Formats: sequence, C-alpha cells, structure tokens
Amino acid sequence: MHTALATIPPRPAAGLTPLALAALAIAALAAVPILSVWTNLFAGGTGETWAHLAATVLPEYVANTFWLCVGVGAGVIVVGVSTAWLVTMHDFPGRRFFEWALVLPLAVPAYVMAYTYTDLLQFVGPLQTWLRESFGWRKADYWFPDVRSLGGAVAMFTFVLYPYVYLLARTAFLERATGMLEVGRSLGLSAWGSFFRISLPLARPAVAAGAALALMETLADYGTVAYFAVPTFTTGIYRAWFSLGDRAAAAQLSAALLGFVILVLLLERMSRGRARFHNTTGRNKPSAGLRLAGARAAAAMLACSLPLFAGFLLPAGVLLEMALTEGDAQFGARFLQLAGNSFTLAAVTALLGVALAVALAYSARLSRARWPHGLNRVVGLGYAVPGSVIAVGVLIPVTRLDNWLADAVAAWTGSSPGLILTGGIAALVYAYLVRFLSLSLQTVEASLGKITPSMDDAARSLGSGQAATLRRVHLPLLRGSLLTAGLLVFVDVMKELPATLVMRPFNFDTLATQAYTLASDERLAEASTAALAIVAVGILPLIAVSRQIASGKSAQAC
Repeated sequence: MHTALATIPPRPAAGLTPLALAALAIAALAAVPILSVWTNLFAGGTGETWAHLAATVLPEYVANTFWLCVGVGAGVIVVGVSTAWLVTMHDFPGRRFFEWALVLPLAVPAYVMAYTYTDLLQFVGPLQTWLRESFGWRKADYWFPDVRSLGGAVAMFTFVLYPYVYLLARTAFLERATGMLEVGRSLGLSAWGSFFRISLPLARPAVAAGAALALMETLADYGTVAYFAVPTFTTGIYRAWFSLGDRAAAAQLSAALLGFVILVLLLERMSRGRARFHNTTGRNKPSAGLRLAGARAAAAMLACSLPLFAGFLLPAGVLLEMALTEGDAQFGARFLQLAGNSFTLAAVTALLGVALAVALAYSARLSRARWPHGLNRVVGLGYAVPGSVIAVGVLIPVTRLDNWLADAVAAWTGSSPGLILTGGIAALVYAYLVRFLSLSLQTVEASLGKITPSMDDAARSLGSGQAATLRRVHLPLLRGSLLTAGLLVFVDVMKELPATLVMRPFNFDTLATQAYTLASDERLAEASTAALAIVAVGILPLIAVSRQIASGKSAQAC
C-alpha cells in the first residue's frame, strides 16, 4: 500500500501550467471587445456626431430602453411566475403537457415573432380584413392597436422570454420545502396567502435571476426594435456605425448600453439584499398538488394556454402557412446556400466553444489557486453583453490588426492579401465565441463538478497524467453534457442577428439576415421560409430541456 501511494504523482501546483496559460489567453481574448469599447469611449473625432445624437435621439434611446425594460420585466414575471405556480402546486387537466410545452416559446426569436404578428395584425392582414368584411367597417369606423410600437415590442419580448422566469421559478417552487406550506395551512393561510407570504418570497432569487436574463436578451435585441421602428441603443449603434460612419460614437453608445446591462445585473443582486433563502427542513418532496375542477380548472388551463398559444403555436402556425402557400421565391439553391452559411458558422462556433470551455473548466479544476475560477467568471460576462456591443468591440481592434497584417504581408511579398480576418468569417466567429462561450462553460463546469475528485486520484495512482485523465476519465463522463453545450451554442448562433448584421463578410448572408432583410422590405411571406427554419432548429435544445424537466420531476417525487 505504501509503495503504491508513493508512486501517485503529486497534485498540480497553483502555478502557471501550460493549461493555465491557455485559460489566461482565452479569458484575455474574451475581455478584449469590452476593453475596446471602454478605451474608445473618449476617443476623439465624435464631437459633432455625439452632439447631434445627444440633441436629437439620445433622450429617446434612453426613454425607450427604460420603458422596454420596465414593461418586459413586469410581463415576464407575471406570466412566468403564474404559470410556474399553477403547474407546480396544482393538478388540473393538461398539467403534464403544460409542464414542458410552456418552454417552447424560447425556440422563436423575438424578431421572428415580430414578423409574424405584423403580418397577422396589420391593416391588410387577415384579422383586420376579416373584421372589415364581417361587419362592413371601413378604416375610420374602428380602432385597432398598432403592433409596430413600443407596446407591441414589449408584448413580443414578454411572450418569447417568459420561459426564463418560468423555468427558474418552477425549479424554486419544486425545491422549497413543502413542510413550510403545510405549516402555513395549519396557521390558516389560504392558497393565495401561502403563495404571497411563503412561496413567492422564497423563490425571489430565482424570479429575479430569470427576469435579469430576459432583460439582458431584451437589451441585446436589434431585429424586433428595428422592425417596429422603436429607437433604442441597439438601433443607434447600428446607425452610428453604418449610416454615420463614426466608430467612436458607436463605441460611446455601446458603453451606454453596457451601462444598462450592468444596472440590470446590480439590481438583480441588490434585490437579494442580505437575505438568505436556505432550505433547512429537509422535506423537499412535492405535494400531490391542489386538485382543481370545474371553472377553476378551466381558468388554470386558459392561463397556461394563452402564453403558449401567443408565444409559440400562433407564430409557428402563421410561419408554416406562409411558407407552404407563398414562401421564399428563391427557395432552392439560394436557400441551401443560406442554410449552409448558418450551419457552418454555428458548427464551427459550437466546436470551438466546447473545446475552449473544456480547457477553461479543466484548468480551474486542476488548479488550487482562485484566479482560474475568476477567469471563468470574466468569460461568463460575455453572455450579458449585447451582440451589437461585442461586434463594435471586436471590429475596432480586429480591423486595426487586419490592416497591419495586410501592410506587413504586402511589404514582404509585394502584393496585398486584403482583409484576412474581417474579410472572412474568423472575426465573426470570434464575436460569437465572446458572446456565447459562457453557455458552454457553465454547462461543462456544472457537469465536471459532479465528478468526484477521487476518480482523478485513482487515475493518477494508475500513472495517468492530466491529459490522459481528461481523455480517458472525464470526457467519456461528460459526453452528454458536451453535446448539450454544443447544441445550446449552435442554436444561439443560428438565431443571432445584431453581431451577424454588423460583422458578416460582403455578400455573405445567413438565415437570420435573410429573414430580417426580406421582412424589412415588407416581404413577410418570403421571410417565413428562413424564419421557420430558425424556429425548427431552435426546438432541438428545448426537447433536451423538456426531458430534464420531466426527469427532475421524477427525481423530486422519489
């Protein structure tokens, strides 16, 4: 025994190993775009442009962005918490279906939702046309809300993003001790009293985290607010970069938008205060749920059906109908090229994202120091940064590097190679990695943390080094999580619009940019083909999420 123990290689030290240096380089590259935005915040040459923006549209940017956050935050909390409470603590017809189906709206990008509802609700759309034909009305005889407005944008984001709050709130309701609810009932609290005085306060951190995720997605959006003609910081960044040609003004607007994101994160953290929400009773088995019947059951079914219908069934049905009856006139070779571009970008980013996530997570696992974990938190901030901000932060330094490389190659060979990085997909993939690497990193970290360190010790006792342990022990155990991480990144890249619009190479389109371009030209039926393809791909990770919901429910019941 003593001889065997003596042959075990020592645990890794806290120094800079090659893997740790690689993790440091990855974190530095992930931080470059944000640093680029801040270093260009006070760049010169923006006096006239910034004065023009401040005097004309900047107050409107601030007001619209603020009210958009307020409306979406309230909407996703009301819809997400209410549906989570109904399916978790009650039993009614269709509850098992709604448990997983309420997640489906996440498959529909907000800008796709905007296109479908515009086609459905506009003056020449089927709904208003039916109203006029049925009642003999003319335009001046009735009032109909304008979907292409700030309120319409709030509704689109609410129906698409409420599943963030639903998922986290539902998990919190399941995990909280039912003993507390039983005590509340014994003290005379009604079902609503138990909800407001016990369950909701205990679930507050989860609700706040879900709302923060929804608000960050709202701040990152470009397609919806641009199509609805609602001026926000994201539309201002695009305008400053392309219409005004002022990258420093775009950087200043990006910094202001980043300030909104930081404010959302601070408010989420401050909402917790110094309160703690630990479960100390040890009784986590969920109750059978309050059985609803009659009108109460019908009301519960209606409350769960409305967001599912508005957020998924209706837009998916409209897209399918338009794609089958009219669709993209260029469907065929052109559509296959667009799909190939989208799949190439998504696949390359997903593979690189998973590989980099494994390197970062494994480096933190091996090190006894705290700084590798700090690096992973730095990388994780990328998901909170809007794609338009990352695009500006990437283009400024990468363009300079591109010009320097072109000059160096021209001086050496006598001919200019052109733009190597921004002329292809390399810079765009870099922006995607900065934005979505945290998705794969969090998935890999969570799964790697479940592998007991004793397995590492056993591998080392058999003479395996770090690389061999990773290859023979960890990767086989992580296979499912790596596939999930890659799928999450793949789908988000397929849907990403702001960074793709800003950074795509010349004459290089994707399904997302095709849908946006056609919709902007009011060719909604043609845009439906690309939009429907994006929705179809987005359903894939939701199937995995739904399976996790079902398995989690089964585990809680044990």
